[in-house]
Amino acid sequence: MSCLARRGRPAAPPQAQRITSLTEWATPTSASGPVGITAGPDDALWFTENAANAVGRVTTGGSFTEYAVPTSASGPAGITVGPDGALWFTESNTDKIGRVTTGGTFTEYTLPTSGAYPWGITAGPDGALWFAEPGASSIGRITTGGTVTEYAVTTAAYPLSITAGSDGALWFTEVLNGSIGRITTGGTVTEYAVPALDSLPIGITSGPDDNLWFTDAGASQIGQVTTGGSFTGYNLTDAVFPFPWGITNGPDGALWFTENVGNDIGRITTGGTITETAITTSGSNALEITTGSDGDLWFTENSASQIGQVAP
Repeated sequence: MSCLARRGRPAAPPQAQRITSLTEWATPTSASGPVGITAGPDDALWFTENAANAVGRVTTGGSFTEYAVPTSASGPAGITVGPDGALWFTESNTDKIGRVTTGGTFTEYTLPTSGAYPWGITAGPDGALWFAEPGASSIGRITTGGTVTEYAVTTAAYPLSITAGSDGALWFTEVLNGSIGRITTGGTVTEYAVPALDSLPIGITSGPDDNLWFTDAGASQIGQVTTGGSFTGYNLTDAVFPFPWGITNGPDGALWFTENVGNDIGRITTGGTITETAITTSGSNALEITTGSDGDLWFTENSASQIGQVAP
């Protein structure tokens, strides 16, 4: 059973400005359409360029390198660091999982299921990579040697984002049925319906409080779910529909998230206090966000073809 304790912000919160600076860096390739981003083992940020068919690297000082994905029109999407020190990413258009070393050497693995449309990816507690297959309504697992296993979830669930939980399982969002899913490393799936009206969960991350935190684009909330399946929702009160997307564990003990339509970077404490700051470029279409080795938050601006950086 799941229960919801719905909490909104005060009507006129006297919130302090949490962001001290916001910088935007244009990718070398115009109209690159960056999507996923992660902190690499080399202290740089690594990101996917969905429209440019490349994986990009940017140092914390703003120096870029781009590496073309060998398969054309692959649609690189999610990206994460593997236990082998390489970057692993999903190729949404060609049903492959890609691997690139910090030196730019690629390996690609074809998935068993056609039309899987792999998207989110994360390192699991078992030394493998786990990824979401929205097109196949499945969760996939790939070893660092390239062995793939797929586990079916509810029909039309459309799993999108995935993260490792504090309980040793993987947790993922189910966009089309408004649920949060859990899968053990042995493949046992449990699904929890989000109680919020019109729920559309997108991004998910493990928080500093050992709970899972997710963006709920349909309900205009940031959600929290315990590993036991109990929910709390925190309302966003933007004048425009915010459509929160990516979310990450910040360096300050809070969660940081992007607002894809609201064009903001948001911060929420584990107690539910929310602060938002506007992204300088209007209509940036911000997607994923991560914490860099410099302690700043780095995010992708899909429509603007920029990488954003905010100092908390």
